[in-house]
Amino acid sequence: MLIFLLIFIFIANSTLAVENQLILSDDGINETIIRSDFTYQYVDKMFIDREKLTLLLERLEEQVYQEPVNATLDDSWTIVPEKVGQTLDRQNFIRFFYEFFYSDVSFEMKLPKKNVYPKVDTELLSEISSKEIGNYLTYYRASNKERSHNIALAAEAINNYVIFPGETFSFNGVVGQRTAEKGYKKAPVIVKGELSEDIGGGICQVSSTLFNAVSLKGIEILERYSHSRSVPYVPPGKDATVSWWGPDFVFKNEYSHPILIRAKAKDGKMAVRVFTSEYAIINQKKDRSS
Repeated sequence: MLIFLLIFIFIANSTLAVENQLILSDDGINETIIRSDFTYQYVDKMFIDREKLTLLLERLEEQVYQEPVNATLDDSWTIVPEKVGQTLDRQNFIRFFYEFFYSDVSFEMKLPKKNVYPKVDTELLSEISSKEIGNYLTYYRASNKERSHNIALAAEAINNYVIFPGETFSFNGVVGQRTAEKGYKKAPVIVKGELSEDIGGGICQVSSTLFNAVSLKGIEILERYSHSRSVPYVPPGKDATVSWWGPDFVFKNEYSHPILIRAKAKDGKMAVRVFTSEYAIINQKKDRSS
């Protein structure tokens, strides 16, 4: 089918045939490739400069790529369907490029693409949102606008996140760096046992709420640190402090199916609920001593 994307244009004029062209056309992409630009200048010109070809592929990939979007649940628990992405079909493009390079004609072609499918589609999300396996609720003072804002931002970052069997969840990795550019504000934080203000203050309540929600069989806690002093929103020893340049909260899914995190911060309540398939079981660890 892809052969129909290719149109051979024979250039009869021998003076033009010296500079054979590969004309690339697509939605918003119009690029003309000159054959001689991809030959080694001081070596045999029958060889392709692979470094230049790689740069071309990366440039085209950047223009073509559309990231797939996972299916999600909205606030009313209605599934928002996934969106299929697309990427450059490098294998087919390279095949066409070689055919152009070693021919005496110019080509005009549309860029070959292939679909990129999201990891979480409607069917999977429907299955793994059927059984609740953990939950936890904490409270905060809604009148503290900056802290409440930070908590809501971090909660939204982990909401609808899916961890597949054997995968790990890193709070810092998922939420990302807390910066003013991302909307985080200065609010109280605990640093070395002392209260101070910093960008992103309050998000430890999100990580602590998550920690308590996933503290169950089938979830292995890999990294978790307590604050240097007690915090008011969870019992002593039940918190999980996080910092971009310091502690992280990391856990691993040991279930046979993916797990889904649902998080919401509103009106002074920070809630985390954890779901999976009703058919999920805990994978047995292999005994390495045998």
